[in-house]
Amino acid sequence: GKGGIGKSTISANVSAVLARAGRRVLHVGCDPKHDSTAALMEGQTITTVIERGSLTVARPEDIVSVAPTGAHCVEAGGPQAGVGCAGRGISLTLETLERADLLSDERYDVVVFDLLGDVVCGGFAMP
Repeated sequence: GKGGIGKSTISANVSAVLARAGRRVLHVGCDPKHDSTAALMEGQTITTVIERGSLTVARPEDIVSVAPTGAHCVEAGGPQAGVGCAGRGISLTLETLERADLLSDERYDVVVFDLLGDVVCGGFAMP
């Protein structure tokens, strides 16, 4: 959807409600502004997969931060909004999540992705 319509707010609130209800939640922020993970982490920004160096991540604890709600948070990272290719950061993050076995059915009940609202590098768009 269009930027600025509340996707990050809604995704953060969905993750918080599900985690408080006892669900095992992984929340993946894929917006360069880090809005949704900062909301879950009560304003604290977390180190991104890109900042940490996606190729060096081998264990979940290398990239997962636990929010006060109990939701597990990962932030993709990437270029500043409007600069560069955020889609590449998201692709690297997905590869890293798979390598760290964070997307297996046994680990989480729900995985919530907060995605960009605009077309980036032709790879992420809604019709």
